[in-house]
Amino acid sequence: MDIYLAKTQGFCAGVSFAIDIVAKALAKYGAPLYVYHEIVHNTHVVDGFRKEGVIFVENINDVPEHSRIVFSAHGVPPSVIEAAKARQLKFIDATCPLVTKVHNEARKFSKMKYETVLIGHKGHQELIGTAGYIEPQLRYIVENERDIEALKIDPKAKVAYLTQTTLSVDDTAAMIKQLKDKFENLVAPPRSDLCYATQNRQDAVKGLALICDMIIICGSPNSSNSNRLRETGEKYGMDSYIIDSADELDIALLKGKSKVGISSGASVPRVIVDALVERIKKEYPEAVVHEFENPEKNIVFALPKI
Repeated sequence: MDIYLAKTQGFCAGVSFAIDIVAKALAKYGAPLYVYHEIVHNTHVVDGFRKEGVIFVENINDVPEHSRIVFSAHGVPPSVIEAAKARQLKFIDATCPLVTKVHNEARKFSKMKYETVLIGHKGHQELIGTAGYIEPQLRYIVENERDIEALKIDPKAKVAYLTQTTLSVDDTAAMIKQLKDKFENLVAPPRSDLCYATQNRQDAVKGLALICDMIIICGSPNSSNSNRLRETGEKYGMDSYIIDSADELDIALLKGKSKVGISSGASVPRVIVDALVERIKKEYPEAVVHEFENPEKNIVFALPKI
């Protein structure tokens, strides 16, 4: 058996940025430390921080007044920031800088009174955060092409669009084309909102699909970018599975396979991938592991003062 590891493994820069902020805040201020929403969508990371005294909350009112709180990598709407100030919380913003870029674009389009279409998954924390920067009467959320068809906006109106950073590259391209066909004055963000990590990981899975006969994605069930990787593998004709830990893999799925591809979401620690490789090698001791150079190895975001 041959095991092929996708070019992109381990945390993306935005996830490392958020995790490092929590770790440094814990080291400096001690527990309990509150985090609004899961810092990133990965069970291993969240459970590890819980053991160190981090308390994850979904409501600012659950945080005692004057406490310290970290906003997750997904970003928060202005209403959450105002609620934190009202409770006199000391807050640290761990929003991924690429998500902050989208917030700034949303604020700009809203100020210019553009009808703004948000492409993303309703209920996802990132989309909730971005939506908060757009005036409600100017905001439209679409998840698929049917939603775009149903939009009740004047075709000649000033319309802009933004996207959740963790979407499928291919699906998003089709939806943007549909918007362009529907609205003659459509305005795009200065640069694509899909983050480099999303693009790189989906491209890496497409590469695996050319040489493998099955693909395993390491990622948690609530991770948008991990689920898009599994869907990408399926779209390119591969039997594709998503697992949260190495123990979740049904070894029977490997029967009859000779080339197994492994990829992971942007919030998945490398140890999960390594554990999966070891589990497979226990069943197939002669398996050969193939690795490639990671194109993201030198990308880092500077941390704020904590």
